[in-house]
Amino acid sequence: MNDTQLQRVEFRLGELFSGPGGLALGAINSSIEANERIYSIQHAWASDYDKDTCETYRRNICPDNHTSVICEDVSNLEFDQLGEIDALSFGFPCNDFSVVGERKGTNGKFGQLYQYGVSALKFFQPLFFVAENVGGLRNSNDGNALRTILNELESSGYNVVPHYYQFEQYGVPQARHRIVIVGIRDDLGIDFKVPAPLTTPPITSRMALENPPIDINAPNHTFVKQSDRVVERLKYIKAGENAFTANIPDDLKLNVKGAKISTIYKRLDPDKPAYTITGSGGGGTHVYHWSENRALTNRERARLQTFPDSFVFSGSRESVRKQIGMAVPPVASKIIFTSILQCLAGVEYPNVEHSIWK
Repeated sequence: MNDTQLQRVEFRLGELFSGPGGLALGAINSSIEANERIYSIQHAWASDYDKDTCETYRRNICPDNHTSVICEDVSNLEFDQLGEIDALSFGFPCNDFSVVGERKGTNGKFGQLYQYGVSALKFFQPLFFVAENVGGLRNSNDGNALRTILNELESSGYNVVPHYYQFEQYGVPQARHRIVIVGIRDDLGIDFKVPAPLTTPPITSRMALENPPIDINAPNHTFVKQSDRVVERLKYIKAGENAFTANIPDDLKLNVKGAKISTIYKRLDPDKPAYTITGSGGGGTHVYHWSENRALTNRERARLQTFPDSFVFSGSRESVRKQIGMAVPPVASKIIFTSILQCLAGVEYPNVEHSIWK
């Protein structure tokens, strides 16, 4: 039976805090064939507050439907104007849960934004949802933040399965660890099963950046000139080392009081997955090549986040850097959304016990 004879089951996806489209790219590229049907996910609408981020999303996810991306503060959204959906995703801002920030948790400026996701679930009652945040959410407010969030998601009518994913185990060439919460509506009577890690070896930084080589004219591939002082400092830092672990002359050492962040001027180890690509931070936080005395280009950073080279980011160099660092890796997103489709279709797949208990 060919595709034209198969019944198509398409789930319409709405997104809050959409980012540049990493989660969406994985979703729309996930599909399965089962029960003489093709199950897939289609973009319906998305929302983010940042102009460049919204333009990137429009350009790559829905180039023929720009009006489906609403560039507004989430507090200004009118749900009844957005259109019906079957699925919802929301990578609610992680600022108050990240180990890089002050970790104010639900007491911070951004800590309560997950409630817009809860409100959307109650309004739209989609068949399933995916919510993503940093691993630091597990310990925020002594663990009470995550428990509160899970309880509110469950009370919205969903069977909720949270899991701490180490994305380097799922084909992402980066040690990026995130909590992903999948919920399937209670009345469906379906339990989501966490997909098992891949059995293939992890993808290293070298493999990601050199196989295949990046075209010199690829979009977002501008090389940034380093200052003479930074170049001299990098000469003393070996692959895998940072500004505090390397044997650097006193006149090139950083004058830093308090915490010494381990990723400052840290070079990649070419034989291991990269360390976490972030979207914020000043000098020394741009991720550094293992042998060349320079920071990575945004295209190289996007490669480590598993964006294809054809995915073009809009905005200034710093805006693009932020978008890349805040995104969900599409390769990991695809695995999770494919697993959801398999659950809905009653298809078995390798799975593991979820690592977070309510």
